Amino acid sequence: MSPGQIAALVAAGAFVLLVLLLAIPLLKLGRTLDEATIAIRKAHENSDPLFDGANTTLTHVNTQLERVDGITANARAVSGNVSALTSLFTATLGGPLVKAAAFSYGVSKALRARRKRTAAMEPTGRHSRRITRKSGKR
Repeated sequence: MSPGQIAALVAAGAFVLLVLLLAIPLLKLGRTLDEATIAIRKAHENSDPLFDGANTTLTHVNTQLERVDGITANARAVSGNVSALTSLFTATLGGPLVKAAAFSYGVSKALRARRKRTAAMEPTGRHSRRITRKSGKR
């Protein structure tokens, strides 16, 4: 054997070793891709019940939201009616009620002023005599 043939055999052996060393990661990568494919397939199969459950949940939520919309519409109508009733009460009884309150305040103020005036005219003390209305004497 010539040195060229020996060099060719060594190069061929090195190339086979290189192919074997590269084949191992390629095989592992192939297994990983197979597992990923299986996982994706299982996720796809299990996603149908999940989407069906989500769809059912959304249907129930929409039903409840429609009920809440009805309740808020009724509450809006009730608040409008209460506002109208308050306006009516204020218009019909508010004015006379304010006048009655002002009148009672004026009467009470006049009575206090009269009491003060009467108290200022009477002598104070324990032994003072009272003025009688008929005679005006003590």
